[in-house]
Amino acid sequence: MPTWIFRPIGDVPGPDGAERGGAALVVALRREALILGFDTFGITGPNAIPQAGGRLDRFLAMGRHGDMDWLMAKANRRRQPSALWPGARSIVMLGLNYGPDANPLDRLQQVERGNVSIYAERKDYHVVVKKRLKALARWLQAEAGGELKVFVDTAPVMEKPLAQAAGLGWQGKHSNLVSRNFGSWLFLGSIFTTLSLPADGGEEDHCGGCHRCLDICPTGAFPAPYQLDARRCLSYLSIEHQGHIGTEFRKPMGNRIFGCDDCLAVCPWNKFATLARDATLAPRPGLGMPALDELLQLDDAAFRALYAGTPVKRLGRDRFLRNVLIAAGNSGTGRLSVWIEPLLADPSPLVRAMAVWALLQLRGVNVLAALAPVYLPEETDTDVRREWGSAISS
Repeated sequence: MPTWIFRPIGDVPGPDGAERGGAALVVALRREALILGFDTFGITGPNAIPQAGGRLDRFLAMGRHGDMDWLMAKANRRRQPSALWPGARSIVMLGLNYGPDANPLDRLQQVERGNVSIYAERKDYHVVVKKRLKALARWLQAEAGGELKVFVDTAPVMEKPLAQAAGLGWQGKHSNLVSRNFGSWLFLGSIFTTLSLPADGGEEDHCGGCHRCLDICPTGAFPAPYQLDARRCLSYLSIEHQGHIGTEFRKPMGNRIFGCDDCLAVCPWNKFATLARDATLAPRPGLGMPALDELLQLDDAAFRALYAGTPVKRLGRDRFLRNVLIAAGNSGTGRLSVWIEPLLADPSPLVRAMAVWALLQLRGVNVLAALAPVYLPEETDTDVRREWGSAISS
């Protein structure tokens, strides 16, 4: 868990004296947050989201978390901020804008290129947000004392409900945070503190009758407004899911090789969003829409070098190639077969299975049946053999 605890230093007031300065302290804190590069700021309390725990419990009970066992394992601390840290009296929520310079939906038409989610084509936001949260926490401690803990994304913190309670935005029908100023493009981080700070008012839901985010989902991952079944979500399947991607989801993946921005990109509130002003989060050239033929040739070392310092690297080469092969199969570009066929003998079963599927899409059953005597006798993995069987009998 990326957490840092800051103890009081010197002769500064602790929680009992934290109200000293009150609103003036918050004004200064907000100013410092903006100086450090944050785009939006709000304060709430650890008891501000009483309904969130129940929603989490229902989500988990229905198995909608899929392979994300860490959600279940840390549910007790995630349900309620005070359970995560009983000493917390205030929570500072911060957002960092990563608004794109073009509509991500336009990328879906470039079928010979892999579509990487907007947030992942740049430096890992965990690193960027973490550094700034730590700097802001040190400033706050120096000014007012208290103890602080800093959290970024992977900690068991329900950031989106807390961000809504702090006034940064609201959870839309796609369950993501929507801001009137930044649309759907905010990275979130939080500072828990023993200081008692004046809380901001929460933001109300402004989705109204709009349901574009629900309608555009390629796999029907929203059973109802404000509910997500991660097991059907292309972001989950392409990033979190450890195994083979089910047949029903492969065609809908299109050229998406890491994440899916559809429900975010279609939100009407994006018309008020601004381009990310932070050069640290500028997209790295070549990462957003790389050519599929180049990606199909990546070995582990080349993959790590290409995606060093980005969220994509955590996926690992094998799952990444699994996704790339699905995109290749969906491309309709037969020339990619020359790079796909060698992957029928790849060390990873994830890669071998999707190489079978991709070749079937591009070359047809007769070509695949002709290759079967070469590769199938040596195949020992049950899932890959099943993929072969399904393909050559189709």
